[in-house]
Order: sequence, then structure tokens, then C-alpha cells
Amino acid sequence: MGKAPAIIGVCSVILVAMVVAVAVGVTRNHSESSEGGGNEPQASKKAVQAICQPTDYKEACENSLTGSNTTDPKELIRAGFKATIREIEKVVNNSGTIQDAAKDPMSRQALDNCKELMGYAIDDLTNSLNQLGAFDASRLDEYVENLKTWMGGSITYQQTCLDGFVNVSTEAGEKMRKLLNTSQMLTSNGLAMVSDIPKLISDLNITGLKKSDTEWAQRKLLAKDGFSPWVSFRQRMLLQKNLSQMKSNVVVTKDGSGKYNNINQALKEVPKKNVSPFVVYIKVGVYNEQVLVDKFMANVVFIGDGPTRTIITGRLNFADGTTTFKTSTVAVISPKFMAKNIGFKNTAGAIKHQAVALKVQSDQAIFHNCQMDGYQDTLYAHSHRQYYRDCTITGTIDFVFGNSASVYQNYKLIIRKPLDNQQCFATAQGRSDRRETSGFVLQNCTFSGAPDYLPVKARSKTYLGRPWKEYSRTIIMQSQLNDIVTPEGWMPWAGNFALDTLWYAEFNNRGPGAIQTNRVKWKGIKKITAAQAQQFTAGVFLRGAEWIQNSGVPYTAGMIPGV
Repeated sequence: MGKAPAIIGVCSVILVAMVVAVAVGVTRNHSESSEGGGNEPQASKKAVQAICQPTDYKEACENSLTGSNTTDPKELIRAGFKATIREIEKVVNNSGTIQDAAKDPMSRQALDNCKELMGYAIDDLTNSLNQLGAFDASRLDEYVENLKTWMGGSITYQQTCLDGFVNVSTEAGEKMRKLLNTSQMLTSNGLAMVSDIPKLISDLNITGLKKSDTEWAQRKLLAKDGFSPWVSFRQRMLLQKNLSQMKSNVVVTKDGSGKYNNINQALKEVPKKNVSPFVVYIKVGVYNEQVLVDKFMANVVFIGDGPTRTIITGRLNFADGTTTFKTSTVAVISPKFMAKNIGFKNTAGAIKHQAVALKVQSDQAIFHNCQMDGYQDTLYAHSHRQYYRDCTITGTIDFVFGNSASVYQNYKLIIRKPLDNQQCFATAQGRSDRRETSGFVLQNCTFSGAPDYLPVKARSKTYLGRPWKEYSRTIIMQSQLNDIVTPEGWMPWAGNFALDTLWYAEFNNRGPGAIQTNRVKWKGIKKITAAQAQQFTAGVFLRGAEWIQNSGVPYTAGMIPGV
């Protein structure tokens, strides 16, 4: 989300030393043989090569910066991000060339989705950066984590565009893949450069940013009242209350006693660029509507009367002609969304295949005491950072899927009866770049079967998950795995795809399904230590102290005691 200030602020500190060193070296080597500023192109070339060094697509990186003619790290970084944005804009502008190939309704929907998704990808490359402000050494880790999250989000949006063409028979998908090729490389390169910042600091031993200094700064992040210093006074007052005690901005009811009987109508009252929690109290009832919390509706809070009493329901599905991305009953795009005591349903049924109940693109989203009911693809945990606590989900195939960095604490996963020819998969995580910070962490969760599933569990086996994308990452720890979980534990997606590159781990689980004697022996299956498992707790993996701890929902930063 916004261009130069943040990326310049962070990178200037580490790149000035690197680029200036390169430039000075070049100048010294050629000072006696060159006159009149002839060194500048060579110095610029060296600076570009240095910045592109950690990337996987060096030629694309260097080509995107070739015309910069500068050694100024600020300008080089700006040029790199602008080049990526231009490439994505070019995809949108050229998407009309695919129109003729998109002859069937699903192809046309996928193409429309791509145009929307490219807008989100650009948002993650530009608008988010504006929120970072001027460089502050004490918040370096936070800056880097944000940048990695948003760069990963841009990668995910582009991949989601291509996913929309997977089950489409026309050549439109291949044409879109070619259009996106350069922008995908440049976005990956941007993530690589951002990910390399800690290493550069270490290698350059920059004064004032040694590990001890950043650790001290981390401890100083919270003010005396326990809140981060950038949290506004109004937000502090609201966050200090229990969510259920927050004063509602608007009330939605089915009986007409509130201002609205429709959730989407109530959301029209959310101010643009909203900076304070906007509470929508949704009273008991079943709300049959497709709800969209769009990207302009930040800080929205949904509070219901209970996950089985306040229910938002729909039945859009792939079988009846809607792309998976658009089947969700509720879609949340704007940042800092919260929901408590709400049920989300898609009632299309197993026969209709992909049918999403809840899709979450929101960064720093929180769900507490909620329920998600569906069959295939129930929860689309699409992108960015998400936290789920004391929730229940039902489903059959890939019913927790997407590419968010998300932690699920005290989560109940209930397997429903699938179609006769189907197996069940709890997760399908979609990390497509090895540097992305995304992954699913299920902590103190319970895997069990619904009453209609238990009689068929021998025929329709349940697996912990399968790798949707090449670097799929899922960690299950401190959880109860009942006997519905097959001894093999995990299932391939197709053949040998991703079996060497995925990252799956189980740690300190219990129950008959937790026995690992007969687990699959893929290269990507990890045996982790307690110290490694700690890295996937909410406090570390999501940096939860910065946005979950004071949210008003229960939160365990580390290992859950007593389990």
C-alpha cells in the first residue's frame, strides 16, 4: 500500500552502505582513466547488480532497473517497485486481448476476477507502504515483516488469477499466464530483496542495528498501558473493553427493531478510510445474503448473538457456474476486520463441489467464537495475517485452504460425510514462493467426525492436508487427533508434486490419529524440536503482541500450557 517512504526508510539504512561502497570502489578503480562523469553508468550498473543479487530472477531484476542511471538506493528501490506496478497495470490493460479466447461463462468470470485481483496486487505494492511512515530503527523487524506480508499478498493475488482458469477448457488461462510472467518474476524479486534485509544488516554490521539493539527496541514497543505507541486514544478505549461491551455503530435485525435488516446496507455507513473500530451488531437470525466487506471498510467489527444463533448463509458454488473465488457467503477484504459470535454458512452441499462460506483477505483479521459450515472449501484463508480462536469449522475437502499466515487456536475441525467417491482433506495451504511468510498453524485443535461421517470413515479417509502449491506449509501442534485421521497423515496433491518442497510438521499431538509410525516419508515432512515449534506460535509467527494481544479476544502467545 504506498510507495517510497517506507521502503526507502528501511532500505536506505542498509543499502546506502552497500551501494555507496560499490560506487566508491568503481570510482577509485577508474578515477585515473576516466573523466567527465564517465564512471556513473558503471557505478549504476554495479549498484543494480548488488540490489538484484538475492533475487531468483536476476536478469528480470536488472532489466527492470537498467534505465535508472543512479546509485541512489532510494531511486533504485522506487524504480523496482514502480516497474512491478507497471507490469501489473500492463496485464490489466492487455487483458482485453484474452477476451476472444474467454468464450465460455467461466472463462469470462475468471478474466473479470483477474482484473479485480490485479487491483489488490497493486494495492499491496503501493497503498500499504504508505502506512509505514518514516524509518524508526526500533521498529525495523515490524517494517520488514509488513513488507514481506504485503509482497506475499501481491504474489498470491496473481496466483489466484491463474487458479481461476484451472478448470476452464479454453486457452484463455495460458494467455493470462504469459501476460503475468514478468510481473510474477518482479514481485518475487521484490520479496527476495525485502527478505534479505536482516542478512544485509548482519553482514554489514551496521552500527546501531545489532541484535542486542533491536531486541531492546522490541521491549520498548509497548507503552505503559500495554498498547503499541501508534494505537490511537479512541482505539485504546475500545480495545480495553470486551468486544461484547463495545457500543454498536449500527444494529442489524431480522425483526425490524434495528436500523437495518440487511448487513450490506448497514456496511454502507462505514466511513471511507475508517481508522476506528466500526461495530456492526447483528442480532439473532438467519441472514441469507452475500456480504462484502470491501477494501475501503477498514476496522469493521461484526458481533453476533452466538455462532449458531446469528448466521450469515448462502449457496453459491462452482457446479452451478460461479468461480471458487466468488462463491463465498462472506468476503472480507479490508484490513483489521474482527468477528465474534457469528456463524458463516454455505449450504450448497457436497454435490456442488467448491462452495466457500467465508473468504478472508483482510490483514490482521481476528475471529473469535465463530462457526464456518460447508463441505468443500469452507474457509478460504486467502492472504495476509489471520488469527482464529475458539472457532468451529465443518467440511470435507480442503476446507481450510488459501495462502494466509494464520494461527488457529482451540479450533474444532469436524469432518462431514463426503460424496461416495471422495476422500477428506482438512487443509490445503497454498504458499507458492519459498520466501513467503505464509502458512497454517493449528494449535490445540481437535480433529473429529460428524455423526454422518463416522459410519463411512473407513471408506472415505481423512487426511491432515495436501499441498496445494509448491511450498505449502502446515504445522499441527498440541492438538487432539481422533481415529478419523488416517495413519499416513498426509496425501499428495498429484503425483510427486511438491513432496520435496512442502513444509509439514506435527508436534506434541495426542490421540489415536497422532501416532506417526506409518506417516508418509516425504522429504518435506519435518521433525521439529520444541525450539522450532516455538517459532510457529502466535506471538512469533504472527507477531501477535502488536495486534492480537489487546484486541479483547483470548490469546496465547506461546505454547498452550497443560495440553
